[in-house]
Amino acid sequence: MAGKLDTSVDQFLDYLVSEKGLLARTIEAYGRDLRAYLDTLDELEISSAASIPLEALEIHMVRLTRRGLAGVSRARALSAIRHFHRFLHREGTTRRDTTSEIVGPKRSKRVPKVLTIGQVERLLSAPDESVLGVRDRAMLELAYAAGLRVSELCDLSFDELQDRERLLFVQGKGRKRRVIPFGKPAARALERYLAGSRPQLAAGRAVPYVFLNHRGSKISRVGFFKRLRQHARVARIQLQMSPHVLRHTFATHLLEGGADLRYVQALLGHADISTTQIYTTLDTRHLIEVHRAFHPRA
Repeated sequence: MAGKLDTSVDQFLDYLVSEKGLLARTIEAYGRDLRAYLDTLDELEISSAASIPLEALEIHMVRLTRRGLAGVSRARALSAIRHFHRFLHREGTTRRDTTSEIVGPKRSKRVPKVLTIGQVERLLSAPDESVLGVRDRAMLELAYAAGLRVSELCDLSFDELQDRERLLFVQGKGRKRRVIPFGKPAARALERYLAGSRPQLAAGRAVPYVFLNHRGSKISRVGFFKRLRQHARVARIQLQMSPHVLRHTFATHLLEGGADLRYVQALLGHADISTTQIYTTLDTRHLIEVHRAFHPRA
């Protein structure tokens, strides 16, 4: 593989960390996409960033399609490559950015899966009264009450929690902080966990994170995911559950209750309101169902 290009990729990834503050998982994904791109350039015997033609990128995108990558994965790869080329152009490595000339794959806008209020109630009631069950109830209540990303929930520290005011000060994508209120049921579940289960899990150790696993360390995303799936089975929820389903449900129920879209955008931490607008499809569907159910001439 060409050394200069490899070095350029490393410099670009360092730039994303230091200047853009992207999350580690995003950096890893960008790195994988760009290494695959460099493999294609190496096979085409292109060793300099200044000599990358548009055709090379087109060949690479065709290869990704032939490998069976979904449109969303190809769009992510193209986004990584475009940002890389813009970086090279800004740094003066290339005279122009040719990637602006290529059309990206269409990404289908999938309507998020959400739970009904009844399903939410069953899910929240599923954990038992064990030490881990009380912890899980608090995590589920807070995830639904605040619409947290799973990383935000598992990484939640006491510095970000003001339980008396029922507020969270969460650092999300791009290291942007936002304030999220949560309701009394979540506060009660959290209080029970902090008073009873957490001291047992911590076993006298000083750990800054709110939610701990059975070893007294910060619970992992995978650990919470597994517990969520178990509780969903107990609650007889047929929908394939993931932590993001709770986040989608949070947003949808807010809109169905009459919340303004920009308010929901701020709570979710979306930089662009167009990202939040996918939930308006769900809200419209809810309005149609209400109309058909209650209008005398529906």
